[in-house]
Parts: sequence; structure tokens; C-alpha cells
Amino acid sequence: MKKGSSRAAKMETYKAIKYTLFICCYIFWVAGAVLIAVGIYAKIAKEQGIVDTVTADPALLLIAVGSLMFSITFCGCFGALRNGSILLQLFLGLLVVLVLLQIATAALGFVFSDMVRRRRRRNVPSFMYFQCCGVHSYKDWSLNVYFECSVTNPSLENCGVPFSCCVQRRNESVLNTMCGYGTQKTKEFETSKSIYSKGCLSNIKKCKCLFLLIFFFMVCIIPQIIMISLAAVQLNQIKKVETRKKVNTQRNMNRRNYKAPHQ
Repeated sequence: MKKGSSRAAKMETYKAIKYTLFICCYIFWVAGAVLIAVGIYAKIAKEQGIVDTVTADPALLLIAVGSLMFSITFCGCFGALRNGSILLQLFLGLLVVLVLLQIATAALGFVFSDMVRRRRRRNVPSFMYFQCCGVHSYKDWSLNVYFECSVTNPSLENCGVPFSCCVQRRNESVLNTMCGYGTQKTKEFETSKSIYSKGCLSNIKKCKCLFLLIFFFMVCIIPQIIMISLAAVQLNQIKKVETRKKVNTQRNMNRRNYKAPHQ
């Protein structure tokens, strides 16, 4: 009785894994088809002056990504539904390679961007690597008592900005800390030669986009890892069933061979 109930429970679990994998693959399969359709529509509907390079034409990128997604999830859909071990192995292999490529690309992007940031920040004050000055513009420093642009301000930095706003040129080994003096009196196009005239708020918002990219990456990668796990479990179960069938077949043959001489 216990064996029967345990087998029934295993069968229910197997069915749940099978149909969950099928549904996941089906969703991405449809999404791949939609991407292909949108890409083809965008390509056809484009006006004159078509650019046929992959880097410059988003329509080609959509078609390429959609085709890849459609092909891989096709193997997953029919492999899961028909218990096809070959299709599931192909799906699993392709998806593992794809996930590894995505992780490697993300890691390389992070490493190289981090190297660039470190080079910029070397011997440079905090926030200077944002290449900005003030909140909205460099003139925001007029609200500071030391940089206030008024006759009553006795500070030497009157109508100036802090040296963290200064543009450090490549051939300069020492930063000119006085480059911001009197810059609030000059026009923006003139000050841009010596200081960063744009505000930091927009640049900090751009930096926040990194977290959105990480979130988007995780949203994309987690379903793929789930599908890899489900496909691996289903493949393992299929192999167990096939092994059990072979053992039973061999056992039946042995019984027949044993009974034949005694008849």
C-alpha cells in the first residue's frame, strides 16, 4: 500500500515538473514568436535609408533574439510534452551555454566598467568622477555661504565653485584647485573649458540605471535557471523510467528462458 502511494506521489510530482516546464517554455516560445513578428514588421515598415548592420538596426536584433528564443524553447516545449530525451538534452545544453554566456558578458561588463571608474577616481575627490557640479548646475553653489556671489561675501572663493568641479586634463599631473574661482560670473559655454557645468542630479540618476540593469538581468536569468533545473529533473526521471523498463524486459526474458527448458 505504501509503495503504491509513494509511486502515485512520485508520478504527481513528475507531472507537475513536466507541465511546469512546458508552460514556462511555451510562454517564452510565444514571446520569441512575438519578437520575430515585431522585428519583421519594424523591418518592413521602415522608411527609406535602411541600415542593414546588426549594430545599427534594432529590427534585426529583435529578429535574431526572437529566433534564438523560439528555437531553444521549441525543443523545451516538445521535449517536455513528449518526454523526448534528445530534445530535452538539446534544450538543456543550449540553455546552459546561453546562461553562461550571459553571466560572462555581465561579469566582463561589470569588471571593465569598474576598472574605468577606478581610473577616474584615482587621486580624485569623492563624486568628481561623475563629471558634474552642483545639483542642477554649477550656479547652485551660489547658495553656499563660501561661494555666494555677492559684494558682502569676504571669501576668496566668492562667485566660484569647489575644486571638485574642476576638469582634470590628461596631461595635468597636479589638479588646479583654483580653477573654479569666479566661474559663476562667466557664461556656461566659457566655464565648460575649466569646470563641469552640468548638475550632478542627472548623472546620479544615470548611475541608478545600473541597479535597474541588474534587476532586469536577474529577471531574465532566474526563469532560465528554473527551466534548466526542471529539464534536468525531467531528464533524470525519463532515464530512470527507461532503465526500469530495460531491467523489467531483461527480467522477463530471463524468466522465459528459464521456463522454456522445463516445459
